[in-house]
Amino acid sequence: MRAELIDYMGSDLTVVNAARVSFNKESEWEPEFYIPDEFTRDLIAMGKQLSEKDQKLISYLAKHNHWTPFSHVMITMRETVPIFIARQRFKHMVGFTYNEESRRYVSDDPTFFIPDVWRKAAENKKQGSSDEVITHVMDYDIEEYTIPIGDAYHEFLGQAANLYDTLLDAGVAPEQARMVLPQSMFTSYYVTGSLAAWGRAYKLRSDPHAQLEIQQLAKQWDDIISNIPEMKYSWQALTS
Repeated sequence: MRAELIDYMGSDLTVVNAARVSFNKESEWEPEFYIPDEFTRDLIAMGKQLSEKDQKLISYLAKHNHWTPFSHVMITMRETVPIFIARQRFKHMVGFTYNEESRRYVSDDPTFFIPDVWRKAAENKKQGSSDEVITHVMDYDIEEYTIPIGDAYHEFLGQAANLYDTLLDAGVAPEQARMVLPQSMFTSYYVTGSLAAWGRAYKLRSDPHAQLEIQQLAKQWDDIISNIPEMKYSWQALTS
């Protein structure tokens, strides 16, 4: 699975000024440091940083759930994930817009998600998994004979991919041939959302009760957004 930063608009200062406009006020970046002019020796402001009072305002806004100022900052990513994770991802609709690749138009070779392990279902809840690993399944064609799950899974993927190619070769429309491809097939999409929406999605999908694979995707969101310098105070406040 992969999340890639495509573009972003806005900054911590955008959040601050979206809040301060209520009082018809506006903040500016403060200089990060000064260097002397080579000829006049006057100090020249260099870099930019958020003032301490604006940092405190961002913390206040996040703490008291004043989410609208954070919705003026936008981030676009491209995510490449298996379909079963994309369907969970697309449940986050408020504040997000999606454009996904379509196998009505694309008929190149599909690729599939291969899990590291197969987790046992959790016994004490209706969804989720436990830390216990299952390695074999029963082969009902041969009584009392088990086969490795990985082998069975790879065989199934091969059959699905071969049938897909067979249908396309026979002239079946891609919009119908795609029906035989499993949910583990990778899909890719652009997703644009407000910083408020990204923060809300991250907190929900990084929760230990979320499916492990989408927790791993959420970790990539955090790695990307926390490394955008202009948004560091807002992201920290929204996710702490």
